[in-house]
Amino acid sequence: MMDVVIAIGVTFLGMLLLEVVVLGLARFFGLYTIVTERTCRVYLLFGKVVGMISEPGFHFLPGVLGVKAFVVNFFGKCYVLDLRLDQEYLRSQPVNSEEGAPMGIGIWYEMQISDAVSFLFKNTDPRGSLRANVSNATVRCLSNMPLQQMLETRHQMSQTVRAEVSEKSVAWGYQLGSVYVRKVHFRDVGMIKQIEEKVVNRLRQVTSAIKQDGANQVSIITNSAEREAAVEIAKAAVVRPNMIGTALKEISGDPEVADALFELLETQRILSNSSKLTLFMNGASEKLVAELLAAAPDGAPPPVPGTR
Repeated sequence: MMDVVIAIGVTFLGMLLLEVVVLGLARFFGLYTIVTERTCRVYLLFGKVVGMISEPGFHFLPGVLGVKAFVVNFFGKCYVLDLRLDQEYLRSQPVNSEEGAPMGIGIWYEMQISDAVSFLFKNTDPRGSLRANVSNATVRCLSNMPLQQMLETRHQMSQTVRAEVSEKSVAWGYQLGSVYVRKVHFRDVGMIKQIEEKVVNRLRQVTSAIKQDGANQVSIITNSAEREAAVEIAKAAVVRPNMIGTALKEISGDPEVADALFELLETQRILSNSSKLTLFMNGASEKLVAELLAAAPDGAPPPVPGTR
């Protein structure tokens, strides 16, 4: 039983190695090829293009190239091209505005191989040529534009550059895709600093104006409140004598109430007065002085006796 398992394993490995060897030899002698997704194979034999395969999948080469498939790998060459969409970004292309301001434009664009044969043989560096073409078109088409228009109409500028480049790029087998102006900026450092200073000064002016307006509003509110308070106090000062006179007139109608009120006011005035009291004593007032001393609170200075 063990011998059977070993035999099956050896046979499987042998067939696997045989498959790899057979497929490698078949591919080497040009019997078939496999084209991956979004790639293209161009076969060149004795300086001429004998075939091109762009459809992905398994392809039987003699059915495409004929008998040339058996010798193309020995005497020819196979180019494998990438047909996927590619993109590139050109930074700070130097242009000048209509006002003479040195500006920089960053432009982004897409490209894709549209004709494999033209891409291989009509230009030695189609990618570099397309880059130079886009850069030249940007500088040529976007120079001397008004500064405001340059800062606001990016979509229109992108369409202008794309229309200028597309016709020339197709001749090289390189199709230009979307073009978009992503950045417009000033290139002069001194001008950038001047703009920054103007912006900072403007912000300071606006901040000061806002603070001053707030202070003015507070002053207006405060002055209005003080004026209204002064008016009300003046009204109260005018009304007070009339009210007091009316009250005194009513009190004077009853002599007993009037006497009691004035006596109370006189006593309150005497008590609220902080002046010293000088007593002139005689023989009859000694008893009164003794009573005052007894009624005085602790620590209060005794009345100073005067002379007769």
